[in-house]
Amino acid sequence: MWFHVVVVLVVLIFVYRWNRQKERLTNLTDKYVLITGCDSGFGNLLAKQLHRRGVQVLAACLTQNGAEELKKETSSRLRTVILDVTDSQSVSATAKWVSHIVQDQGLWGLVNNAGILIPVTPNEWLKKEDFRTIIDVNLLGMVDVTLNLLPLIRKAKGRIVNVSSIAGRVAICGGGYCISKFGVEAFSDTLRRELRPFGVTVSIIAPDFFKTLILESGRLLESIRNIWSKVPQNIKNHYGDQYFHKYCKYIEKMCSLSTSKLTLVTDCMEHALFAVHPWTRYSAGWYAKLYYMPLSYLPTCVADFVLRHF
Repeated sequence: MWFHVVVVLVVLIFVYRWNRQKERLTNLTDKYVLITGCDSGFGNLLAKQLHRRGVQVLAACLTQNGAEELKKETSSRLRTVILDVTDSQSVSATAKWVSHIVQDQGLWGLVNNAGILIPVTPNEWLKKEDFRTIIDVNLLGMVDVTLNLLPLIRKAKGRIVNVSSIAGRVAICGGGYCISKFGVEAFSDTLRRELRPFGVTVSIIAPDFFKTLILESGRLLESIRNIWSKVPQNIKNHYGDQYFHKYCKYIEKMCSLSTSKLTLVTDCMEHALFAVHPWTRYSAGWYAKLYYMPLSYLPTCVADFVLRHF
């Protein structure tokens, strides 16, 4: 008896959530969205995706070539700007550029997508500068862009979408990447609570492994081999070649699990921007949903054991 009641309640809850999440905002053509990191990968795909939906896209690229290529595939409804998120002057100039375009309407959406992965190695193989390079882009750059654009987002009662990672919940590798993504989680959580009274929503996108440029080109493994060649000999002696090869196989295995279906991520971004009821967190990819997120809730000793034997 009670079993059947529980089953019916669970089904009703899922049906209610499914219907609720289908509700989308209308009049997208008058909404402006700024996306960082549009040269390639998720940012590039999202810019094109939102452009097809009729959104006013403000695509921030790191390089002039990236901006030119994106403009070739879109219309005048998509504007580009050169932005280096680690350069405060560049960030400030971009904020003024956005303000000039949106004027009193404000900025509906900010997608903090710009990020880098390399270098990824055991921590002792790296220097302080290696950590700083990633943290400057993935975390401090995100903070700088967000703070500069907050007045415009508040004016529109808009949305902030921050790209984190499953590595922001489970530290799967050494280097600055996981540190930066844990920081993104903390920054997003505080922002969400601070901005709720102003009608601004903050969502986190946490992808697992996707075939972006770095994984497809083999640059990740190449960077590990390059860093290993520069590790001081006394540290090499402690780790040994066997440890190095084992670590490379671990990274290769993670890369082999990656998918090329980037729309799994960009669809989450679009939902966070234009759903009537956006989620706080989006886990993009089946490994994120069924492996890494559940793993993050397990006791530390269990999670450590599972990751050691991944």
